[in-house]
Amino acid sequence: MIAGLYLRVSTTDQTTLNQELELKKYCEREGIGIFNIYKDEGVSGSKTSRPELDKMLQDMRQKLFDTIVVWKFDRLGRSTQHLLQVLEELKNRKVRLIATSQNIDTSNPMGVFFFTILAGFAEMERELIRERIKLGLERRRKEGKAVGRQLGAKDKARRKRLGYFVRYGGDKNKLPPTISKQTTKEITDINKE
Repeated sequence: MIAGLYLRVSTTDQTTLNQELELKKYCEREGIGIFNIYKDEGVSGSKTSRPELDKMLQDMRQKLFDTIVVWKFDRLGRSTQHLLQVLEELKNRKVRLIATSQNIDTSNPMGVFFFTILAGFAEMERELIRERIKLGLERRRKEGKAVGRQLGAKDKARRKRLGYFVRYGGDKNKLPPTISKQTTKEITDINKE
């Protein structure tokens, strides 16, 4: 049995080291060989596409390993739909999924059942986090405090409202008709740069 180990942390302040040590120890104890260790650091579990997850799934599709080992199922993602899609693909390709800290193995029906239940909890947790963030932002607005990212050492210039529009291929000269005068002025300033 050969495994791909998948590790993920949501912020760059966190480390995957504890997960890696736990998974290596588990593989050694169970006699599972390690093909590769895939690490997504500073990447949210709510994103379905992540560099190392995508690479691992590609390697799995090429049949380079037959088992995926994770510390917890929520490392794969927090969307029930996404997790179930991944599980279905693993099942169709006869790839085993093991979550070491939850003692769950999808090579048996009980493991598949628990995976489905835990995927629902992971999505609920993500939604609760989003709800708390929205409530916090709403409270700050009511208190008249600033909302959004605070200026820091990396923020040297004022942000433009249409930064994403311009950055990702929007034509500065062809604006949507609902643009305010202030935003139009900002775009004119961008064109001058």
